[in-house]
Amino acid sequence: MTLPFIPPARPVTGEDEIEAVVRVMRTGQVAAGPEVEAFEQEFSALVDGLHCVAVNSGTSALHLSVLALGVKPGDEVIMPSFSFAATANSVAIVGAVPVFVDIERDSFNVDPAAIEAAITDRTVAIMPVHLYGHPAAMGPIMEIARKHDLLVIEDSAQAVGATLDGKAISTFGDAACISLYPTKNIHSIEGGIVVTPDAEVARQVRLLRNQGMEERYKNEVIGLNNRLSSVHAAVGRVQLTKLAAWTKQRQENARYFDAHLQGVGVPPVVAGAEHVYHQYTIRVTDEVEGGRDGLAERLKERGIGTGMYYPIPIHRLPSFQRPDVASRVAGELVETEKAAAEALSLPVMPTLTQDELERIVAGVNAL
Repeated sequence: MTLPFIPPARPVTGEDEIEAVVRVMRTGQVAAGPEVEAFEQEFSALVDGLHCVAVNSGTSALHLSVLALGVKPGDEVIMPSFSFAATANSVAIVGAVPVFVDIERDSFNVDPAAIEAAITDRTVAIMPVHLYGHPAAMGPIMEIARKHDLLVIEDSAQAVGATLDGKAISTFGDAACISLYPTKNIHSIEGGIVVTPDAEVARQVRLLRNQGMEERYKNEVIGLNNRLSSVHAAVGRVQLTKLAAWTKQRQENARYFDAHLQGVGVPPVVAGAEHVYHQYTIRVTDEVEGGRDGLAERLKERGIGTGMYYPIPIHRLPSFQRPDVASRVAGELVETEKAAAEALSLPVMPTLTQDELERIVAGVNAL
């Protein structure tokens, strides 16, 4: 008998979300309005009451944050190369220069020492990524930012609900950007959130997401159409009520893997960090037959999906090899290249059954 395929991730959507969509559709206020405002207010409770602005994607959250904070063409923004392209795209799209630095081995996140070494007189910001749901080293990063008078934009796309030393991720910097894509820890079908402690930055993001206007036909700045619809917000509001339980289940699934996986490197969690396991990412070295790619293929044959996030670091993507796109690599990206060759993400979503967890472990341990 062929066992059902276990995908690397799957959206969790139930009757509550469907009912919320129908409720909003019946009101006729589907484009924007009270539902979006309610979602923003409720999300704010996750991030210490900071200003929250809902937009149509995590990428838009990054882009509008960069614009609202005044990053200009030629400015340099330091970030890891081991991330999704959207991190760097948000900087390059405004004509600024992504500066790629190396990561720490254990956390997969940007190395603070590499950040400090990359600072020049053109540096205006640091963009740490809380990759896979594990917090970046925000203590040292914020010290560097204060020392050099730099902005900090947290790419929190994968880290909703994570904390560091009891403080919510997305509350450290000048802005933070969260993704609500269907396979994230919670979703709004598609969407994003900008979090900021600064009321004026929040206002600028609201202007930018809505063609530059708060009041109809009184456009104050050149803006875009990056609004979140009321339908999407309704889904997000329902998902918010389930986040705590889903996070707990992801963490329990991760503990099961930690205790039972053999022959691979399980993801460590640094002291003081609460990992929310958007991905459960193992390291597979060449000591395993066929390396990372070989293990992924054997798991696929057993009906187990995996993800490779990210096999090509951003600095080596074709889009960042173009002569019309400015970027800079600072230092040797040794750990970045190792992670790109070794990282493999296993299914960890909260809907996994015990049988599925056991199948995943058996598949990995068979090696």
